Amino acid sequence: MTESDQTTTVSEGDGTATDVAPAPSAVSTETPGASTRRARKSREGVVVSQKMDKTAVVAVVERVRHPKYNKFVLQTKKLYAHDETNDVNVGDRVRVTETRPLSKLKRWRVSHVIERAK
Repeated sequence: MTESDQTTTVSEGDGTATDVAPAPSAVSTETPGASTRRARKSREGVVVSQKMDKTAVVAVVERVRHPKYNKFVLQTKKLYAHDETNDVNVGDRVRVTETRPLSKLKRWRVSHVIERAK
């Protein structure tokens, strides 16, 4: 039997030999997790603080419908975003993208600046 052959010969107790193919999960050509990754979330917001090193606090305003009164209400969320180059300032309009956890609170990364503060 050669090394490139994928079947295995198993000897049974009565002297007969049986060829057994490997399990489908053992011969996987697909990289793990490549097709299961979801699209990353993206939000637009205004930088409200950049006092921390390589971190910006971005306020994202979202319009949500009130469950009882059916009126649209503005809901503000503060997102801690990673800013590698420290180039954003307070008042800048930025786009942030979801990423892996970078610290206790940081789950977002500044992808690009849409509009600079005046």
